[in-house]
Amino acid sequence: MAVPKGKVSKARGRSRRANWKLSQPAIVVCKQCHKYRLAHRVCKHCGYYDGRQVIEISAEEKKA
Repeated sequence: MAVPKGKVSKARGRSRRANWKLSQPAIVVCKQCHKYRLAHRVCKHCGYYDGRQVIEISAEEKKA
């Protein structure tokens, strides 16, 4: 059975846990419709990615 060799100080234990933080998602403005979208993903509003249309968005979906 694994047993720790010695007591881990509060500073050492807390500094090890200091890097557990969430990162903010990369949000950019779409070049076609100028709405916010996630980076490196198809825009869900207009269907464009990298200057070309990848998916077809119907008129009903554009209203929502």
